Amino acid sequence: MTDVAQPALESQDHDQVVARATGGMAPSGLDVFAGSNRLRPDGRPRADLRAELRKIPDLANAATVVSAVALPALVVALAIWLEHWLAVLAAIPLMGFAQNRMFILHHEGAHRLLFSRRRLNDLIGITVLGWLAFGTGTHHYRRGHANHHRDEFGPKEPDFLLYSFYPIAPASFRRKLRRDATGVSFWRIVKPRFTGIVKPEFLNLSLRFFAGQLVVLAMFALAGKPQYYLLLWVLPYATVYQVMNRLRSISEHGGMTRSDDRRRTSHHVKQSLLSKLMVPLGVGYHLAHHVDSGVPFRNLPRFHQVLVEDGYLPDDIVWPNYRSLWKALAAPSGAPSTAEA
Repeated sequence: MTDVAQPALESQDHDQVVARATGGMAPSGLDVFAGSNRLRPDGRPRADLRAELRKIPDLANAATVVSAVALPALVVALAIWLEHWLAVLAAIPLMGFAQNRMFILHHEGAHRLLFSRRRLNDLIGITVLGWLAFGTGTHHYRRGHANHHRDEFGPKEPDFLLYSFYPIAPASFRRKLRRDATGVSFWRIVKPRFTGIVKPEFLNLSLRFFAGQLVVLAMFALAGKPQYYLLLWVLPYATVYQVMNRLRSISEHGGMTRSDDRRRTSHHVKQSLLSKLMVPLGVGYHLAHHVDSGVPFRNLPRFHQVLVEDGYLPDDIVWPNYRSLWKALAAPSGAPSTAEA
C-alpha cells in the first residue's frame, strides 16, 4: 500500500468507528440553515457581530479568577478554624465544586479568552490554573483540546470514548459513576504522570505536574495542615470532581456524532440557578461555544440568543435541564434524539 492511500484507509476505518459508536442521540432531519444578516450558514457570526462577541472582559474575568482561587482557600480556612471532622467532611464536595470551577477557567485560558493580553492569559489560565486543576501548567491540554474543536469525534479527538456509545444502559451508567466516585478514573488520569518519570518523552510533563502539586502541598503546610492536602485536595479531585467532570462532559457531547453541523456534535442545556452553581461559567451554552470557540464565556448567552432568533438553533434540540438529558443518556433501550421526543 502506498503512502498516499494510507490516510484514506485510516479515514475509512475511523468513519466506520464513528458510525458504530456515535450518533445515538444526534438530531436528524434538521433544516438546512442558509445564514442570516448576522450569521453565516455554519452559524458563525458575521464580521460586526463577531467583533462584538469576541471582546474579552478583562476586569470581570480577573474578579472571577480571584473568586475561584479564593473559594478553596476559604473552604480550607473554615475547615481548619472549625477543626471538626464534620467540617472536613462537608468541605470535600465543596472543594470538588471549586476544582471544577478552576478547570473551566483553565479551559477558558486554553482558548486564550481569559485575558486579552496573551502573556497574562497564559500565566494565569495555563500555568497557575493548569497546576491547580491537576494539570502540568503547560500548553499540553490546549494542544489536545484544539483537536477536539477542529473535528469533534474525529481521528484526533482526545475524548472520543468518553462521549461515545450513548445512550447506555442504566447499570452501565452507574458503573461509570461508581468508578469515578471511588478513584478508579482518577488513577487512570494520573497514572501517566507517574509512569512518565521513567519515559524520557514524558518526563518534562510529569516533573511539571508534580512541581505544581508540591506548590499546593506547600500552601497546606504553611497553613499548618499538610495532611489536609490529601483530605481536601487530592480526595475531592479523585472522587467528587471526577463524577462532576463526567456528568459535565457527556452533557456536552454524549450521544452526538462527527458532523460539519455543530447542532449534531454538541448539546445545549438550559440551566437553573442550582445547575449554574454546580456547572458554572456558561457551560450550558456548549453548542454556541463549538459554533464559535473564540467567543468568551460571558458572551455566550448573547450569542446563543442570536442563534435562536435567527433560526439556527430550533427549540426541539434544546434540553430543558440536565436531569432530562442525563436520563436520556442512561436510557434502558434507545433514547430520544431530541429533548422533546
